[in-house]
Amino acid sequence: MGWLINKVFSFLSVYYAHMLEYRAEIFFWVLSGSLPIILMGVWTQAAQGGDFGLSSVEFARYFFCVFQVRQFTNVWVIWDFEREVIEGQLSFKLLYPVDPVWYHVARHIAEKMTRFPIAILITLLFFWLYPQAIWTPTLNNTVLGLIAIVLSFTLRFIIQYTLAMFCFWTERASSIQQFWFLFDIFLSGITAPLDVFPTAVREIVLLTPFPYTVYFPASLFIDRFDNVILGFMIMLTWIIIFFILNRWLWRKGLKQYSGMGA
Repeated sequence: MGWLINKVFSFLSVYYAHMLEYRAEIFFWVLSGSLPIILMGVWTQAAQGGDFGLSSVEFARYFFCVFQVRQFTNVWVIWDFEREVIEGQLSFKLLYPVDPVWYHVARHIAEKMTRFPIAILITLLFFWLYPQAIWTPTLNNTVLGLIAIVLSFTLRFIIQYTLAMFCFWTERASSIQQFWFLFDIFLSGITAPLDVFPTAVREIVLLTPFPYTVYFPASLFIDRFDNVILGFMIMLTWIIIFFILNRWLWRKGLKQYSGMGA
């Protein structure tokens, strides 16, 4: 167990130091994810003139949670992996006694650690601008929400890393991610909470992996998700499905990669 802890600490410390070198760039990455804040203004105004099931204050709280959830669940592994395959960098990592995925995991976690102080500042700024939206989640909702964020990151990472496996067969697997993103941006709860969807559509969407990357953890913080146990079960099911698919594509892909002269 000691050697495992040392490896984890080494990975995180190295990548955290690396991310600190780009903290100004990370600040702009945070601002680039401000779409939920823009949509919050749209929906809060719309809620004043229509019945959407949420008040303007609830919309503000929801999109604030969406913004924060996205800060700690964003993933870019497909672009890194694509570059490693194209440039042949993966060949060197295959020589190490550690699965290459752990380098990507450590880099992502270190980047989230770097974002944390910025997230606190944005939280203070948000409640200063919208004091009417201040609320205190219950301890139960806070714990469930934090667990959901960890699982949400896991789900988003394993999905994108699975799509990245297609780099073994095509040079631009990131185009598959762009196609996936078209569904993700509408069905994950980024543009609108699933509460405003027709009931039949919402029930179908909740069976897909998309809502569990944003909508589910955000809703837990504001206590607007009914069947929490079912939600976690569906999320874990999709994680397992994509994990199995990922390992299968990894084994098949390595044979293809070796065949390319790696």
